[in-house]
Amino acid sequence: MTGKPVYTQDLAPKDCLVVKVLRSPHASAKIKSIDKSRAEKVEGIVCILTHEDCPNRRFTQAGQTFWEMSPYDRYILEDRVRFVGDAVAVIAGENEKAVKKAMKLVKVEYEVLTPLLDFRTSKGNEILVHPEDDWKANVPVGGDAKQNLCASGGYEGGDLEAVFADCDLVLERTFHTKANNQTMMEPFNTYCTMDTYGRLTVVSSTQIPFHIRRIVANALDIPKSKVRVVKPRIGGGFGAKQTGVSEVYAALVTWKTGRPAKIEYTRYEAMIASSPRHEMQVRVKMGFRKDGKVRAIDMYTLSNTGAYGEHGPTTVGLTAEKSMPLYTPEAFRFKYDVVYTNVQASGAYRGYGATQGIFAAESLFNEAMTELGLDPVAARKLNYPVEGQVMHAYHDLVLKSCRLGECLERARTMIGWDSKYPMRVTEDGKLRGVGVASAMQAPASPMWTWAPSPSA
Repeated sequence: MTGKPVYTQDLAPKDCLVVKVLRSPHASAKIKSIDKSRAEKVEGIVCILTHEDCPNRRFTQAGQTFWEMSPYDRYILEDRVRFVGDAVAVIAGENEKAVKKAMKLVKVEYEVLTPLLDFRTSKGNEILVHPEDDWKANVPVGGDAKQNLCASGGYEGGDLEAVFADCDLVLERTFHTKANNQTMMEPFNTYCTMDTYGRLTVVSSTQIPFHIRRIVANALDIPKSKVRVVKPRIGGGFGAKQTGVSEVYAALVTWKTGRPAKIEYTRYEAMIASSPRHEMQVRVKMGFRKDGKVRAIDMYTLSNTGAYGEHGPTTVGLTAEKSMPLYTPEAFRFKYDVVYTNVQASGAYRGYGATQGIFAAESLFNEAMTELGLDPVAARKLNYPVEGQVMHAYHDLVLKSCRLGECLERARTMIGWDSKYPMRVTEDGKLRGVGVASAMQAPASPMWTWAPSPSA
């Protein structure tokens, strides 16, 4: 509005090389050869980089506190591609026209492999997304690449089966939530330069500048002291930019050439090769008293991390941690598997896993209230947590701030719930219904941090 440059591409030097990524047309393939001889002859092309020009060091692009819980399962470029849109080569030139022309002239020979596309069949499948031996998990989160597992685990409390046996109503349902993209106004983009002291300066539209410093250093296999990250204003992120999506490609070019370089994803690239919400299948079983009190919850979440494990081990836990405590059950159990498939990697998205779990649990709760013939607003008052309560289904954390009951009552009054629930017929014969759901979410700062055990 002021007319002043504030965003990443506004600030990029005029002499930046233009960087673009040549992407795979196959969901799973080995790269047999890359012929870049004709492309390199295009006027204005400075470099065409392949897996042969990259460090052989795996890393994660997830923006997470060290120790990073997401596995180290990707290179900048590799001789294997794992989804349609995976990076094959990085092309840099003096202008966009030259780079686009060169992209069409790079000839890649693939050995096309059978992809694994259904996450329900991934665990233990003979098709491996990550068959390599240098797959690495820094934190013991139950990952096993030979089983297509990015992470696996769970926790429980109370005598679940005994409580279920004593319930007046037990319901079990399975819910499926699809992946979806954030579609923020500003796509992923980065520019890089070398400063006077030989440090790589990364200017990027990111939510995680300090994590990007570590990610870029790991990817290039250089000390973090050689990397400085600057975050200008960003035109939206919603979690997508909590993953390093574009940074490593511009950084690779600048580190190799010493010249400023910039990359800006097209909207198409942002849709096929970025960081969407995790697709999940959530099975929920609840046991109820006849007055609507939830006594027991059993939840299993199957999460599709895609080709790489960014945020896979961390989003999945919140499906239960942010849903089960809403009902303060006597007994609970949560199990999960996070699996690899040959689709684009998922990541952070507003709600960070809680969205999927709360949708499943609240949907089942409302269905149970219909079966019991109860008002779902009134029944929730028997269940919601209160300040000072120990949330056993959330690692025994103490709830220090909560006004859910007051909020629910205020919403009930404002919407005119008593005269509208469950539905009413309008004068033109249409049905108008109302519904209710509750949610909990942590503040911006983490409520707890994971630390490895002495034996880890």
